[in-house]
Amino acid sequence: MTSPVTQTPPSFEDIKAAAGRIAGSIVRTPTMLSRTMSEIIGAEVWLKFENLQFTAAYKERGALNKLLHLTPEECRRGVVAASAGNHAQAVAYHGKRLGIPVTIVMPKSTPMVKVSQTEGHGAQVVLHGERFDDAYDHAKTLEAERGLVFVHPFDDPLVIAGAGTVALEMLEAAPNLDTLVVPIGGGGLISGIATAAKAIRPGIEVVGIEAELYPSMKNVVEGGHGAIGGDTLAEGIAVKEPGELTRRIIKDLVDRIDLVEEKHIEHAVALLVAIEKSVVEGAGAAGLAALLAHPEKYHGRKVGTVLCGGNIDTHLLANVLVRELVRRGHIARLKIAAQDRPGALAAITAKFHECDVNIIETNHHRIFTSLPAKDTVIEVECEARDAPAVDALVSRLEAAGFHVERASLD
Repeated sequence: MTSPVTQTPPSFEDIKAAAGRIAGSIVRTPTMLSRTMSEIIGAEVWLKFENLQFTAAYKERGALNKLLHLTPEECRRGVVAASAGNHAQAVAYHGKRLGIPVTIVMPKSTPMVKVSQTEGHGAQVVLHGERFDDAYDHAKTLEAERGLVFVHPFDDPLVIAGAGTVALEMLEAAPNLDTLVVPIGGGGLISGIATAAKAIRPGIEVVGIEAELYPSMKNVVEGGHGAIGGDTLAEGIAVKEPGELTRRIIKDLVDRIDLVEEKHIEHAVALLVAIEKSVVEGAGAAGLAALLAHPEKYHGRKVGTVLCGGNIDTHLLANVLVRELVRRGHIARLKIAAQDRPGALAAITAKFHECDVNIIETNHHRIFTSLPAKDTVIEVECEARDAPAVDALVSRLEAAGFHVERASLD
């Protein structure tokens, strides 16, 4: 296999050829103007719903383009890939469609739901190592031992060309876009999009977005030294070592790379559910998160961003949605110090009733507290119609002589 360092980047003609090659086998997902997001951000905001692909991510485009280039002999031997997410499902799904044996190497820590989904598409899943790097190394070993074709998730001209078809569809649907905001993990998606977009509209601005905890591409392209690592909602772009081929393309074609904080990614995921009625994973919402975090950078512009995936764990999504309610002031947790005597709780709950705030849960803390032995801390989780209602409640409690502390996420 040719090293990414010596590979030739795909051309615009390669991307157009890929579009014809994969047409009919992937979903031509909608590119739609979001009127509400446009009003919030102060720009004309278009969303590309790649979360509506069959496997819920854009990865199908590049994987399929790669598989369609295999010789009959390579198809017979099969392919191997290393992935714990969207790339695994894309290769498995289209491999099964085309009758190509697929082996996917995943870290042992991969959630079983992702393992079963990948197996459900007909792939043989091999669990190896604790980290992605371990799985990747083992996949390369299997490539050599079994004569398999390795399908890289991003650092391959054919995979990049397939990803670039996203831009063709976006600019056909919204030809006046002047800015594209694209999440970056390994860099395959933005490399393909930038190649196509700059060929169609040379003056268009292409902005890459990385999670603040994983500024890998920004470091190598701009010479930064940002720390890399930590738990991020955008695990799909939590890449420690970006591509060799993709970094070359990004240096040439991407105008800048911005970072986005976790709280803004959470906010974007929640807003997409509330406003667009669409489930998008953290990595897929990173572009929109950047728009929401810094609307002044995009004011008055015609901006397109890719919702590149929708595979988010349902429990995690539930947590994100509840945390959004907390940030908006609809749910609050109050620690109320009171004397431990009859009637104290009734006096407190009366204030909740007066302010029309509903109590969800209460807990008394008498032992593990710094208060005097005759006092107690009553922790109350509550929900209200809006943040001012909680503010009014706290004011009434304090006016009645109670000391109140409010829990915060930030």
